[in-house]
Amino acid sequence: MKNFLKKAWRTFSRPSVHISLGVLTLGGFIAGVIFWGGFNTALEATNTEEFCVGCHAENVAPEYAGTIHDKNRSGVRATCPDCHVPHEWTAKISRKIQASKEVFAHFAGFIDTPEKFEDRRIILAQHEWDRFSANKSLECRNCHDYDGMDFSKMSPTARVQMKNAAERDQSCVDCHKGIAHHLPKNMDSSGGLVAELVQLANNTKFTDNETVYSVRYLPVYEDKDLTTEAGLLNPASAVKVINQTKDAVEVEIAGWRKDKGYGRVIQEAFGMNIAVASLLKESAQNDQIVETFERQVDDLTGLPWQRVTAKVWLPKDSLINDINPVWEKAKSAYTTNCSVCHTQPAEAHFDANTWPGMFNGMLAFVNFDRDSEALVLKYLQKHSSDFSDSKH
Repeated sequence: MKNFLKKAWRTFSRPSVHISLGVLTLGGFIAGVIFWGGFNTALEATNTEEFCVGCHAENVAPEYAGTIHDKNRSGVRATCPDCHVPHEWTAKISRKIQASKEVFAHFAGFIDTPEKFEDRRIILAQHEWDRFSANKSLECRNCHDYDGMDFSKMSPTARVQMKNAAERDQSCVDCHKGIAHHLPKNMDSSGGLVAELVQLANNTKFTDNETVYSVRYLPVYEDKDLTTEAGLLNPASAVKVINQTKDAVEVEIAGWRKDKGYGRVIQEAFGMNIAVASLLKESAQNDQIVETFERQVDDLTGLPWQRVTAKVWLPKDSLINDINPVWEKAKSAYTTNCSVCHTQPAEAHFDANTWPGMFNGMLAFVNFDRDSEALVLKYLQKHSSDFSDSKH
């Protein structure tokens, strides 16, 4: 056997005396084309919905069916590889290598049943969310590009939120988890939070000089006909009714703003970053809308603040008479969602200005839409150490 191998090596390594260099080069080129064609064909075969469903027929495929990415008015579908396989070649190969571990886990029996898959869903989902966060949701933005969005065709609430996301070049999954797949256990409990509160708003009574509370982001306007936009009222914000028509209500927003720039954001109290409303630049500088009062300097930051009131109009929608149902729903959502990975801090563990930074660190691990996110944050701030004698 040893002699045979030596003889074979001498044969294959000996220069050819009958075949020209050109023939050898052409043969090598053809062999390379055949190899590359076979490799690329095999690679693309793994880039199909049918290939993915081969392992995910009982868990992921059924929950994807019927979603907006599967069936929609345009008939343009986003299948498994569109979202989970990068389009750029080197990133694609890297992702394929990473995915080999998932294939092994399936055939080794770690996630081969719906029950086992469900137990590992939070870990699998987090891996994908981390990848999307790292590449700014590149796969999403192959179709949904910020530069291609026509903000004028969005609702006022969506327009403000999407413009804010575009300015920060935000990753899509920061807000849009659970679009095509079920969320891990307990992470979807906030889904009905705002809807249930909106239902309560159907019974709201509007009485002059009485206080009502918002349950989601609400567009506000300069006029009673609701034609000139003035900004947004934040969720869980208290406003006083001062006038009303059949479909609209004029309210007074009271608070403080930092006396610099355009003063667009109205905070609930001096020195506390508890947002009540965000006005458009033109409205924030309009004396007919905003009335200003005394100024104070925050000793901690050295920034001047100014007490203000803003009179704006908004539809008689998503406003309630009692804030307690908001706090009850927000507390439940915080307790459930933020205990998926760890024991959540007590509300009074941080002050009102510390909670936004801490809460933002949690958002990657939960599924809050923008309204629910704002409601829970406002709940934490209003029950923080600034408003409570209890400590963690």
